[in-house]
Amino acid sequence: METEHRVVLDDARTLSAVDDDAVDLVVTSPPYPLVEQWDDLFSDLDPAVGEALAAGDGDRAFRSMHDALDAVWAELERVLAPGGIACINVGDATRTVDGEFQLWPNHTEIVARMRDRGFSCLPEILWRKPTNSPSKFMGSGTLPPNAYPTLEHEHLLLFRNGDLREFPPGDDDRYESAFFWEERNEWFSDTWEILGEDQRLAAGDGARERSAAYPLEIPLRLIRMFSTYGDTVLDPFLGTGTTTVAAMVAGRDSVGYELDPAFAEAIGESVERVPDLSERLVADRLDAHREFVERRRAEGDPPGYEAENYEFPVTTKNERRIQLYTVADVARTGTAEGHRYRAMHEPY
Repeated sequence: METEHRVVLDDARTLSAVDDDAVDLVVTSPPYPLVEQWDDLFSDLDPAVGEALAAGDGDRAFRSMHDALDAVWAELERVLAPGGIACINVGDATRTVDGEFQLWPNHTEIVARMRDRGFSCLPEILWRKPTNSPSKFMGSGTLPPNAYPTLEHEHLLLFRNGDLREFPPGDDDRYESAFFWEERNEWFSDTWEILGEDQRLAAGDGARERSAAYPLEIPLRLIRMFSTYGDTVLDPFLGTGTTTVAAMVAGRDSVGYELDPAFAEAIGESVERVPDLSERLVADRLDAHREFVERRRAEGDPPGYEAENYEFPVTTKNERRIQLYTVADVARTGTAEGHRYRAMHEPY
């Protein structure tokens, strides 16, 4: 199996390299409005943002920042195929503007704007990122009433474009892409507890540093949950390439947009590690299933169906044709607009 991956160094408000209805799944984590590290980016996109912040007008800055993101959501409406899913990871912001501390509800603003564009809102997932800090509160410490809870979660917002997606009966790509029963029970919970990962990149002459906490496990789960082999995954805010890596590991095609060319080298370095990473992740996934089988056997309730491609049982009929792949090699080809990668996959 081969998969194709494009990295486009351009503004995602115009997804000119993506045809209408060409994407089956969107997985992305945009810059978060009113989170201070993104102020300069939003101000560059729209000078009205910087003017509003300088004037202490948080409401106007919040709207202007979301207007910039809304141009991307408009493009998703065009490129996402009927029945396709959009997964948007976003955190709310807590910030003092003009002397007043408050929460800025980014997730509710995106939900409202996506619904206005005709997307169906699906049950969301709360991604909880536990910390080991003994001082999680904000505000006046142990004195009521002016202390505030510390945000330890973000939102994985899920939207569908139109009706349910349809497949031919017994579709090979769909059945080979099935997940294990025990994975389904964990992944389709509405709360995930996954540690964030600190990713830092000094851009250009080192004058600016950007960071994110978007671990590979997040896009990897979402891709396995909401797409099949042969599908195309889009990330309009690619950053260091986490979604591209996840798509390669999962055996899907991908397109990623990144506005800042300083990230191109980091994306290339991430891609180079994919073959070893994919082999480890696939082995871990199969080992976890074998441990599940042994627990069920010890409980006197072993799974009742035999997998066709592996020497272990599975719980449901739909799991019997599961086929996992590893990435044997990744070849890179430069283009005028970014980079292209071809990944070669082998059955494991």
